[in-house]
Amino acid sequence: MSLYSKRGVSAQKEEVHAAVKNLEQGLFPNAFCKVYPDFLGGDDDFVNIMHADGAGTKSILAYLYWKETGDITVWKGIAQDAIVMNLDDLLCVGIYDNIVFNSTIDRNKNLIPGAVLEQIITGSQDLFDTLKTFGVNIHYLGGETADVGDVVRTIAVNGTMTCRWPKDKIISNDKIKAGDVIVGFASYGQATYETAYNSGIGSNGLTSARHDVLSNFYAKNYKESFDNNLDDDVVYIGKQKLTDSISSTATVGQLILSPTRTYAPVLKSLLQNHFEKIHGLIHCSGGGQTKCMKYLPSQVSDGSKPSRHLKIIKDNLFEAPAIFNIIKKNSGSNNREMYEVFNMGCRLEIYCNAKDAETMIAEANKFGIAAQIIGRVEESDKKELVIKVDGEEIVY
Repeated sequence: MSLYSKRGVSAQKEEVHAAVKNLEQGLFPNAFCKVYPDFLGGDDDFVNIMHADGAGTKSILAYLYWKETGDITVWKGIAQDAIVMNLDDLLCVGIYDNIVFNSTIDRNKNLIPGAVLEQIITGSQDLFDTLKTFGVNIHYLGGETADVGDVVRTIAVNGTMTCRWPKDKIISNDKIKAGDVIVGFASYGQATYETAYNSGIGSNGLTSARHDVLSNFYAKNYKESFDNNLDDDVVYIGKQKLTDSISSTATVGQLILSPTRTYAPVLKSLLQNHFEKIHGLIHCSGGGQTKCMKYLPSQVSDGSKPSRHLKIIKDNLFEAPAIFNIIKKNSGSNNREMYEVFNMGCRLEIYCNAKDAETMIAEANKFGIAAQIIGRVEESDKKELVIKVDGEEIVY
């Protein structure tokens, strides 16, 4: 059993998928978000989408960093994490404007004061104000803040996004086909709309990152920061503190708490100007580089030959940035585990014709985001993913 499983979490969320398997899959089963008929407006030419997500256990890292350094502004990054984990999922079905956002914050009032809530709420509005300058309008309609110390140890920061959108402007992933290339957008670096270097960590795999990298100092001093039912051998087993320097400009805490990058400015431009060239969009969030497997269109036989499927080959991924090498070194995880849990430096995939790849790359570069062809789609006798990295071939 992996360390990830021993800590009570799952990269693939098997139990969640099993629980919802009998629910309606929406109008476009392969789309990155569930898409429904226009219940709100009753127009067959429009669809409705409601999506919920959050910052996950990254809020615990913010709690530790705040307690250790006194820097309360770290909570603004958690606000961004909760928003972007919703927004960038919606972007992957083609939605980039006129979105409604409601936050849901559950806190232990004895540990999380009102000043922290203020940072989260103002941080949310700050991000919306920034996105508005790029024509991405998100309407912040408040939400629910509950004091539930019996339920949460510290704080959970989540949100819901809702939108009504033209049906013919949805990216359903149904156009993904053999012969497509995959253009990957880097999750690290500093985009033109970011104020600091981004490690690329995003908001997935933070349970692993936290326990594998940080030292047992945190287990002894912050028992409220983990499930006390876990075995000691999986709790804060690393060597580092959040204040340890990694370089002359960054600490472990700053890298691991880098706010999740949104691709909204660049995707808005691509979706407005090159919609027909985009065959599919994947947000490499939970499940890391294996996320794409869930959204491939099914291939069926015409009766005259055996059924064919789509196979994804990723053989030109970005070199993993520093934060993932730190996690790997501390945890002892192999490449199979790392690429299944983390985005490994690439958090967005665009599927398109090879001739259109340069259009996608050039647009990303305008915003200071590295992009390159990371792989391709082939026809196969079975659905599978092959990742080639460090001279190793990993098959999922």
